[in-house]
Amino acid sequence: METPFRFKEFSIAQDKCAMKIGTDGVLLGAWTPISPEVNSILDIGTGTGIIALMLAQRSFAETIDALEIDEDAYEQAVENFENSPWGDRLFCYHAGFDEFVEEMQDEKYDLIVSNPPFFSNSTASAITTSRETARSQASLPFEELLQGISQLLSETGTFNIVIPLEEEDNVIEFASANKLFPHKITHVKGTVKSKVKRCLIAFGFLQKEIEKDILVLEESRHNYTPEYKKMVAPFYLKL
Repeated sequence: METPFRFKEFSIAQDKCAMKIGTDGVLLGAWTPISPEVNSILDIGTGTGIIALMLAQRSFAETIDALEIDEDAYEQAVENFENSPWGDRLFCYHAGFDEFVEEMQDEKYDLIVSNPPFFSNSTASAITTSRETARSQASLPFEELLQGISQLLSETGTFNIVIPLEEEDNVIEFASANKLFPHKITHVKGTVKSKVKRCLIAFGFLQKEIEKDILVLEESRHNYTPEYKKMVAPFYLKL
């Protein structure tokens, strides 16, 4: 039996989940801007439930819903939610995104987050042009994701996502087609000298000047920068 991953205020069992805890999810959970007015949160493609749990720790939102299509991951997220201190605020739906959007037409969320499945450069173009693959369980095309989010997000709400840098223009374009505009963009680098690999973006319906910055994770191997430490210190036991 795999030992659960322990954070300061909760634990994550991930033995049934194909998508294990990774830097992307932790980054999104720690980086996402949360205003005190946020009362309802949705995590799309929750996997182990890590991001939803981090947001539960960081906010007083009464409703924190998560969505997961994979049955094993869904069961794992439910287990992790139930074993956390915020079990009464967390709920996981087992459904595809399109079904969920249809069902929840009248629900509006103040904050939506997603760490969507990524593909390597070599397969990305083949996948985005193949409707069949895009509709398979493992993936949710950005176009469909943004379209659905524009229907689920409250008027003053924000949508936050972590994506590979090469998808940034695509995602901003799809968002803009759905009247969603970037408010904040953070480019993430492993070290000062390495290339930007990831991009964190906060979107909203209001068009305003974009706040841009760069986050460097490490000064040297396993020696984290003060900025990154400050972000993740409320979660990691050894920071």
